[in-house]
Amino acid sequence: MWVFGIRGRSGFSSNNTAEDVTKGIDGTGLTAIITGSTNGIGLETARVLALRGVHVIMAVRNVRAGEKVKAELLAKMPDAKIDVMALDLNSQSSIRKFVELYISSSLPLNILVNNAGINAPPFTLSEDGIEQQFAVNHLGPFLLTNLLLDTMKNTANESGIEGRIVNVGSALHAYGYKEGIRFDKINDEESYNPTDAFGQSKLCTMLHTLELARRLKEEGINITANSLHPGIVATNNMKNHGTLNKFMLVAGKLVFKNVQQGASTTCFVALNPKVKGVSGEYFMGNNLKHIKATTSMAKDPELAKKLWDFSINLTQPQAQNQIQAQLQPN
Repeated sequence: MWVFGIRGRSGFSSNNTAEDVTKGIDGTGLTAIITGSTNGIGLETARVLALRGVHVIMAVRNVRAGEKVKAELLAKMPDAKIDVMALDLNSQSSIRKFVELYISSSLPLNILVNNAGINAPPFTLSEDGIEQQFAVNHLGPFLLTNLLLDTMKNTANESGIEGRIVNVGSALHAYGYKEGIRFDKINDEESYNPTDAFGQSKLCTMLHTLELARRLKEEGINITANSLHPGIVATNNMKNHGTLNKFMLVAGKLVFKNVQQGASTTCFVALNPKVKGVSGEYFMGNNLKHIKATTSMAKDPELAKKLWDFSINLTQPQAQNQIQAQLQPN
């Protein structure tokens, strides 16, 4: 049971569930892509959005697991619209293939929830030769969002309905490497620290959201982009922490949020009309959260632009050796 139930300006608190914050909202006619939706917060987000009438596209690495989850959801919600598509954020080619298939389906896209991520694995390189947390938690969502943006723009223009991009971050964005983003040491195995690298990747989530929101506003596009901290939730995202994960699963039942509460802020930002027109912001506990001075890097527009340009270079179709050369430690 989550112990902090103080309501904020939205009328909701950290104690509310995803069903609470979407109660009475009709999402019929909307289409949402949710990454990492076979378990935990992603699964609950998919379930609740489908419950509210949204056509949910489960973008998942394990299609077999996704189809099983889909069958279980449809058994309880036979009228729900749910599809499963393969997506591996560890592979830029997989991301491009996903987008190609999605565009060829001619489906609209109103909501994109970048939920999937990994937490503090040992040093590993992605399929593209990039440190895995930076690749999966930042570059993957960055590339996916950019490739889907025209589809979202067309949907917003044709429907007149505001599009929403929801980036699931973490309060740990403030507790990464002291220099913030180590542009020249992304692939430096010797100085790699799993938890610091996680914090770095989530700082990237904040900065990606900031720059994306700026660009959308500058273009006059009817799409918002926001990031959020779901709270401390005992999910398998902590599986790389060994003993800590076991503690989280036990303590979570007593102190931390359950999954229904953990998914609430994601669903609030994705669907609730109280968030209409709000962009480039950070949410926690179903309310706007102001960035403290200690995390000023998360609101640094110059750092956000530098990261954007850096990420564009790393997601351009190019030879493997070019990426490796760019990320080679000095």
